[in-house]
Amino acid sequence: MQQGRRLARVLAQGLALVACALLSYLLISHFLVQSVRVVGLSMQPTLHDSQLYLLNRWVLLFRSPQRSEIVVLRDPLDGGFAVKRVIAGPGDSVYLSGGCVYVNGEKLEESYLPSATLTFTSNNARDQLFKCGARQFFVLGDNRGNSLDSRVYGPVPRKDILGLIIR
Repeated sequence: MQQGRRLARVLAQGLALVACALLSYLLISHFLVQSVRVVGLSMQPTLHDSQLYLLNRWVLLFRSPQRSEIVVLRDPLDGGFAVKRVIAGPGDSVYLSGGCVYVNGEKLEESYLPSATLTFTSNNARDQLFKCGARQFFVLGDNRGNSLDSRVYGPVPRKDILGLIIR
């Protein structure tokens, strides 16, 4: 009888340990940090296809994404995940003209891109103007010639930005 109680207590402790481990994993991967694999060429030369990176979900619980940070977002076109760079935030205007990006009337200096990189409009127009609303962000891929980004789907809502890429 006493041996049966001891076995039941050991089993209960084992199940509690497994439940705590599972809960810890779920909390960490959904709210703190998780690994992500980049799929596609839209962030080259900064990030490469098929490489693994860490996604920091925690930091964006306390602040908004900042200009030039690389984020993972829910893609407005297909609902999947996309990796892009934040170019502008709430209230900012983005103007594309002559292969250059202007934020609030000032030419954006993009030291993270090769010097000859040009940013053209998505619709073959000469110029394109976007305005970020409250809690909206304008994002671009670093591979400007091969990226579906805010030039196509416009500014993205803050709720669709999941976290920051840690390199």
